[in-house]
Amino acid sequence: MTALPQSVETWLQRYDDSAPTRCLPLSYVRRTRQHQWRCSDVSFHCASQALCQQWIQVINEQLSLLTNRPKRLLVYINPYGGKQQGKRIYEQKVAPLFRRACISADVIVTECANHARDHLKTEANLDKYDGVVCVGGDGMFSEIVHGLVTRTQTDHGVDQSRADAELVPCSLRIGIIPAGSTDCICFGTVGTNDPVTSALHIIVGDSQPMDVCSVHHGDVFLRYSVSLLGYGFYGDVLTDSERKRWLGPARYDLSGVKTFLSHNYYEGTVSYLPTADGLGNPRDKVQCRSGCHICQHKHSSKDKQWEMSEEEEKSDKDRWSTIHGKFIAINAASMSCACPRSPKGLSPSAHLADGTTDLILVRKCSRLDFFRHLLRHTNKDDQVGRKEVAVT
Repeated sequence: MTALPQSVETWLQRYDDSAPTRCLPLSYVRRTRQHQWRCSDVSFHCASQALCQQWIQVINEQLSLLTNRPKRLLVYINPYGGKQQGKRIYEQKVAPLFRRACISADVIVTECANHARDHLKTEANLDKYDGVVCVGGDGMFSEIVHGLVTRTQTDHGVDQSRADAELVPCSLRIGIIPAGSTDCICFGTVGTNDPVTSALHIIVGDSQPMDVCSVHHGDVFLRYSVSLLGYGFYGDVLTDSERKRWLGPARYDLSGVKTFLSHNYYEGTVSYLPTADGLGNPRDKVQCRSGCHICQHKHSSKDKQWEMSEEEEKSDKDRWSTIHGKFIAINAASMSCACPRSPKGLSPSAHLADGTTDLILVRKCSRLDFFRHLLRHTNKDDQVGRKEVAVT
């Protein structure tokens, strides 16, 4: 058999050994421009049927050894997100690829908000699945994260209300098929919001660890976040846009303009703990990609370098920094938050799994200066290069 080029990654379905043929068709992933993947086919002709069957047997045996590739998935489809195309996108673009890869899927079309979250928390039999797939936008992904993380903590007896609780990592991976308004999570992890590309990443078993941030008010757990925590401008935009969901994606534009014209600011105090090792500086212009060396430097409480004595814990408390002032926006970005409208995102050098978040403080300034700050998110300039923006 002629070897496939190294730039091509095969993922192939199993074949019917009883089919009398001397032709061996293979499907493979072809990488194209702008991080997009496509499925292509190639056929190999054998000198005899027996040799063809031998090739098929060997390929199937090798495929069965790939434990990272899913065989059965639980799929949630949000039919209302974005332009309400979730069901069509799955049935026409994703399901055929899953069938070709011999991946079985149990599909649930959600009927209301938090349907997927509640089903994962209480009803889903997770033991029979290799992963969970959400077809929708960032809100749908948030539902899946909350449902899966909460279910994992409940099964292991972890109290989520304790801010210092060490959460148990989820054993199931989450796949994203973009069908929302912005698809920030998908764009930031895969590099594009193309459904076919995302489906192929799921099929070949790609995985990308991500930081999960928990938000607490005193002893009360509020929610998890994997992308952006926004207080002030972005929080106001999201709050207002939720009341205009009937407008679809246009609600973000209308709410954004309304919030910008109001030009509200908030006085407050922000305390944060700077990173000690210097990895993942928000201004180092090192963008996070698959296999990122910074994210591969895993932070674990079991590592000796992270074990602290009582004296070290006291000095760690002394390292906390505090900023008081008037702010238009207070943002904590756990990832770049890139999307088609903001190709580099709010914080281009934010890393997906380095155990830190980029704190971006926008102080009270004129409407013109704030407009310039927002405009920079749509181009390739330094996103935090202005005097009214502090980043750490």
